[in-house]
Amino acid sequence: MVAVNYVGEELWSYFNAPWEKRVDLAWQLMEIAEQLTNNDFEFALYLLDVSFDNFAVGPRDGKVIIVDAENVLVADKRLIRQNKPENWDVWYESKFDDCDKEACLSFSKEILCTRVTVDHNYYAICQNLLSRHATWRGTSGGLLHDPPADIAKDGRLEALLDECANPKKRYGRFQAAKELREYLAQLSNNVR
Repeated sequence: MVAVNYVGEELWSYFNAPWEKRVDLAWQLMEIAEQLTNNDFEFALYLLDVSFDNFAVGPRDGKVIIVDAENVLVADKRLIRQNKPENWDVWYESKFDDCDKEACLSFSKEILCTRVTVDHNYYAICQNLLSRHATWRGTSGGLLHDPPADIAKDGRLEALLDECANPKKRYGRFQAAKELREYLAQLSNNVR
């Protein structure tokens, strides 16, 4: 027997929603990445299958919900600090995966389970859902495709998304994710 519950439309159905809605959803996705990575419980939950159909949007409150969490890796940060495996305190940067398929992610389970500071969730959300590298059902450009002219002209959003998906600087994704969360919050507040 399988029990299912309708929690809302797939994130995919918001791909061409008004810009303001997509900004809010993008901000929520980045907040989810942050909460799964850094929380009071000292457990990091790394999403290993990030695609538009693994998230839904609540019909009443508009909140993004993870609807398929069967591919999640749990890392106990306290245990990592206690056991101190090799390079445990060296920040880990996920490698960009420019593949020809939808929802590509490259990762090492061993590394995710032996490092305290990991950028995997930011990488997964930026690459597979938000940036120009995100492709799904024949589309490209990610959830934040076709920004308004003033935002496109400014170039900050595109730069942050690019650095978050495929960093050019060492530890660039960590900084880009932080700035992107702040920038999306600012954009979201401006449109409300």
